[in-house]
Amino acid sequence: MADIVGNETLRDLWQSVVERKGRRHFLTFQNRVGDVFEYTYAAFDEDVNRIANVFLDLGIEKGDHVALHLHSSPEFLMCLFGLAKIGAVAVPINEQYLADEAEYILENSDAICVVVEPLFYETYQELLARGHYFPKGVVVARAGTESPKSNIDFSGIYTPLGTVEEDQQGIYDFWMMRCEQSAILRDSCELSSDDPVQIIYTSGTTSRPKGVVLTHANMVFSGLYGDWEVSLRGTDRVLTSMPACHSNFQLAALMPVITAGASLIIVEKYSATRFMKQIRHYKATVIQCVAMMLRTLLLQPVDPEEKNHCVREVLYFIPITDAEKKEFEQRFNMKIMNTYGSTESTGWAITDPPVGARNWPSVGRAGLGYKARICDMNDNELPPGEIGEIQIKGERGRSVMLEYYNNPEATEKTFSADGWLKTGDQGYQDDNGWFYFVDRKVNMVKRSGENISTTELEEILEQHPAIAESAVIGVPDPIRDQAIKAFVRFTPGESMTLAEVEQYCKDHMASFKVPTFYEVVEDFPRTCSMKIEKKLLS
Repeated sequence: MADIVGNETLRDLWQSVVERKGRRHFLTFQNRVGDVFEYTYAAFDEDVNRIANVFLDLGIEKGDHVALHLHSSPEFLMCLFGLAKIGAVAVPINEQYLADEAEYILENSDAICVVVEPLFYETYQELLARGHYFPKGVVVARAGTESPKSNIDFSGIYTPLGTVEEDQQGIYDFWMMRCEQSAILRDSCELSSDDPVQIIYTSGTTSRPKGVVLTHANMVFSGLYGDWEVSLRGTDRVLTSMPACHSNFQLAALMPVITAGASLIIVEKYSATRFMKQIRHYKATVIQCVAMMLRTLLLQPVDPEEKNHCVREVLYFIPITDAEKKEFEQRFNMKIMNTYGSTESTGWAITDPPVGARNWPSVGRAGLGYKARICDMNDNELPPGEIGEIQIKGERGRSVMLEYYNNPEATEKTFSADGWLKTGDQGYQDDNGWFYFVDRKVNMVKRSGENISTTELEEILEQHPAIAESAVIGVPDPIRDQAIKAFVRFTPGESMTLAEVEQYCKDHMASFKVPTFYEVVEDFPRTCSMKIEKKLLS
């Protein structure tokens, strides 16, 4: 396969765009309370340099890992690009994660510093109380914004830079440190496109998320690929409400915008009642959508102006029914582009073509720089029409991920002997090379765009002394694609109310993981090897 990246790094790409299109609009950000912030490429670059200098002052060096526990915001992007400029590695943390979930990622990723929202500061107080130590400190960002804050009074808690003794925990004010910095990058290390730039944790079939290591080449490739996929131009305005920690945001929206020198519009929090108005107001030409968004938009009262927009493409990631697609496209006069991919595949490797006919409900054909195939459990390619595992072929560390961080066993299992990425998802291919998605990975639930490991939820449930055994499944949901149902068997002599089980889940899981339905069973249906037969549960 041709290498379309070469040795270009994310830093190189960003600087090239700033030099060519510095005065062009880069970012519009609308926060949760409706405040709007605007940046040109040049103005944003100055803040990126300031943040890079902040990290240098904290002692962050090339190869160091820095966690970002932030909402979608300019500050998230400043940190991402600032770390990339100095060769450090960003580790985004899902904004809904609680202390236990965040702690696992912090420890697994070897993060030595974390940038947090005020809202999440209590989480890090809890982790610090447990003995978790961040050698380069905790940086509190966005304390001066109108975004949701914790109940903590931040006045007087910050540590002046340079006063921290060895093994002492520093708490730093992001905004104050940024204001004290020069808009010119103070130091620049040597970088290669093969260097890691980010570790994105994604739920899989196992109990714990796996850290997908993406290189500078991966990020640049995703931008070039996205530009090809939607024929993105510098005049385009891409609107997204996806969480910044997700690959949907970074690889399918942010990076294509940068490579094209286009404009990005971030809506911090999705609202079905406001979304179409935001599309019109910001003159968006490309938007991102998941099934939950599409369905909630269809539930809104008809607006006489809802077809009066500039959208030419809707990037879409989850299967919907033929009826839902038809109703959405006819009602809003929008065209849905169907795609299939993952964080591991970097780009949406199977996609509707940018030009020519599409073939719904197919998820498309193999895209630029990729091959795709359907295989049996022994990695033998299957003929058209037969259902098997979807596998993707790309270049490691360039068009597909480099590896799972600190998990060589999972990395080895994910790649076939001849280098194909094994998705675990089921699908088939027709005689004309169109691919069709059939079913998700085993032990995986997709809820409102979030991948959720049922194994992880079962392990959390079974940590409660009253719960001897559990089984978690996905059940159909008319809005969110799937809801979560938990079956529990109590320890002999123990019991809980369903309300108590639910509260336990709320206390130990991110909100998007908490089951909707609960059922108590005396025992489970089992296979001959005594494993729970989940397909018999409903």
